[in-house]
Amino acid sequence: MKKIQILGTGCAKCEKLAENTKQAADNLGLDYEMEKITELNQIMNFGVMTTPGLAVDGKVLVAGKVPSPAYIEKLIG
Repeated sequence: MKKIQILGTGCAKCEKLAENTKQAADNLGLDYEMEKITELNQIMNFGVMTTPGLAVDGKVLVAGKVPSPAYIEKLIG
């Protein structure tokens, strides 16, 4: 099971990233758990200074932008 983490304070871009990521993971038929990390200290522990961020299994794949579901599929597939 993949652990997908959305790093962000809950802003509109963070919500859109979560939505796009869920769509991508569902399209791929992944077995995953999604977690939203909203605490700034925890986000900074990932080394992310610009939100939103996307991490899978603790590895940051995207920071500071909201990629399309198709692009996210390439990253997490």
